[in-house]
Amino acid sequence: MLRVSPPTTRHPGTRAALGMALLVAAGLAVAATPASAAGPTTSTVTTVTLAATSHPTLKQGSRGAAVTTLQRRLTALHYDVGGVDGIFGPSTFHAVVAFQKVNGLVRDGIVGPRTWAALDHPVVPRPKYTHTSYSLEANLSKQVLYLARGGSVVRILDASSGKASTPTPTGNYTIQRRIDGWRQSDLGLLWRPNYFYRGYAVHGATSVPAYPASHGCVRVPIPAMNRLWSVIGVGVPVHIYR
Repeated sequence: MLRVSPPTTRHPGTRAALGMALLVAAGLAVAATPASAAGPTTSTVTTVTLAATSHPTLKQGSRGAAVTTLQRRLTALHYDVGGVDGIFGPSTFHAVVAFQKVNGLVRDGIVGPRTWAALDHPVVPRPKYTHTSYSLEANLSKQVLYLARGGSVVRILDASSGKASTPTPTGNYTIQRRIDGWRQSDLGLLWRPNYFYRGYAVHGATSVPAYPASHGCVRVPIPAMNRLWSVIGVGVPVHIYR
């Protein structure tokens, strides 16, 4: 005898939930996050576009076409990638961290959905000061260094300024002298230092963390300083602010 199963009652809500789950799995819809039932909400919902979810998560060591796409986008936004080669190396890592700093993201150097989404709609920084030629601006709140010219930011570098116990002096200065090589000073080991006030300099360093960590100078990665070296010189304005 053929056993007949009893009919199953399906509610409209169950069908809708199943349909939405299938759409999310297929990449055709983004599941909504339920709002809290306890009073009015004040949080801001970040929408991740489908374009962002189509990209893989990238980090140091990644290679391929997605890295090339990332590098080209960062270069177009004036971040110091160093070159487009499809290899997620240290320069790309620091460019990503600088981008995350400017856009208020987690400073981990990993390009996931939120960073991809921000690359679609980025914050575009502008210099506080306008000079016809090149100038440097260290934004201590963002922990980045801007190379500016004619009222526009033309390069954005990852930076680490003075920690709380040895803060970087703020103010308006100019590069007074510089050394083409390593310099051992009371403030540490400096690569190609550009001194703007007493012993304080913008210089290359082997360690540039995503937070203030120096003895008062403005650190940038050594490859970034090598690329910056021929662009700046004695007399270039340096603005340090929060």
